[in-house]
Amino acid sequence: MIKSSFNQPGVEDMKAGFKEVLKYRNANNTGPVQRIYVVTVKDSIWKELEDYGNLMPHTKYGNTKVYFFMEHTNIPQSLQPGEVNFDPQFNSSCIALYEKSAMSQVAFNKHPF
Repeated sequence: MIKSSFNQPGVEDMKAGFKEVLKYRNANNTGPVQRIYVVTVKDSIWKELEDYGNLMPHTKYGNTKVYFFMEHTNIPQSLQPGEVNFDPQFNSSCIALYEKSAMSQVAFNKHPF
């Protein structure tokens, strides 16, 4: 039983080649926490992208978003909170969006823009 606890699959076991290149977390520690990530991948293995999103930190009543881009494509250089998290010129390069809402509902969208 102990061995299985230490041998759980993780990001390093996935084949998509994830690289977290940008992240944002608001400084609000008393209210909803908003986390936003930009992650590049070598391959768009959709199931792995969703699994990666499920592994990301999430706070009760907070919101977590993970934007996926293919490596070697144009990606945002900065993130901001709110509905629009980066300059829309990068929308066409975004291949997927994982979002976990304040009520822990998960949405995974291929080509969200």
